[in-house]
Amino acid sequence: MKSNKLRILALSIIATTSLISCNNDDAASTDFSGTFVQKDQMARPAINTVFIASGTPKDAFNTTTPSAMGAAYQSVFQARLMALNPAYTTNLLGLSASAFTGVLATDVLNVAKSGPTTFYNGTQVLTGRALADDVIDVELILIFGGPDATANASLTSDHVNSNDKAFISTFPYLASAW
Repeated sequence: MKSNKLRILALSIIATTSLISCNNDDAASTDFSGTFVQKDQMARPAINTVFIASGTPKDAFNTTTPSAMGAAYQSVFQARLMALNPAYTTNLLGLSASAFTGVLATDVLNVAKSGPTTFYNGTQVLTGRALADDVIDVELILIFGGPDATANASLTSDHVNSNDKAFISTFPYLASAW
């Protein structure tokens, strides 16, 4: 009985070792050849959706390198801003239509090296983005709110004031799924 158990164990070990590759070439087996295509970039949510007019291929914007975005899209964004808000003069940041759309057209998320990370907290602006930041309201205020954020009050909020579930205080910080 004991010898049968040893034979079964020995056969199991032989079968297992023949099925397992024990080489050290894991790093060499990673293959990054081929063609990779960027599909989307969204540093500032909804900007592409709002400022690239319907009927215009959004893929071109999504695949433009950030360093070329301002020159390629600032005038497109400004024309769209003025179509959305013909009374636009400056916004809460004091930016003219040209300056504001220059900032928006370069779709990158700025990050402060010191201080709070926030989309807008009343003092800091576009220094990053915290999970609980109400990005859409901030964008609406900057587009429609005028120099003191009070113009067009019905257009400066989406009236969604928080996430549907609270974020957690430890990594990965996201709220649990429903």
